[in-house]
Amino acid sequence: MLTANSDNENTKFEIDWESHLIRLERGFDARPNQVFEAWTQPEHVARWWDPAGQTLAVCEIDLRPGGAFKFTPKGRSNMPFSGMYLEVAPPQRLTFEALGAIGRVFIDELEHGTRLLVEIQCRSTEHLEQFLLSGIDKGTSVTLDNLVHYMRIRSL
Repeated sequence: MLTANSDNENTKFEIDWESHLIRLERGFDARPNQVFEAWTQPEHVARWWDPAGQTLAVCEIDLRPGGAFKFTPKGRSNMPFSGMYLEVAPPQRLTFEALGAIGRVFIDELEHGTRLLVEIQCRSTEHLEQFLLSGIDKGTSVTLDNLVHYMRIRSL
């Protein structure tokens, strides 16, 4: 069963407890290839990924199946977010493993912009609860806000 639970009115947030899935959806005023590039190129990701709005201290991306990524916020070198890409299908899809979960990014063209869907597939109910306790819903919503803002200023 899906339940909505987000303070951010711009991001649709759902949880499917039965399948241990977190889903976030957001619209963009940009073309799919621009959103994919902003999501996958280190020079772009470093500028919007940190929920605190800081440029990342480390942003390494080896964009290929089996390639690794590592994002480290400034002042938090002991807290990198890292994982491995499982699927890279520009500009529609990106699948990766991180923190014991499978992440999927779907980018769909709309009549006026792009829809971005992020899914986080957890291993169990306990794993899902850990993600929610860590604030993944709020953090990811803020990160998506950062991406929307970055895409706006980038297109100027």
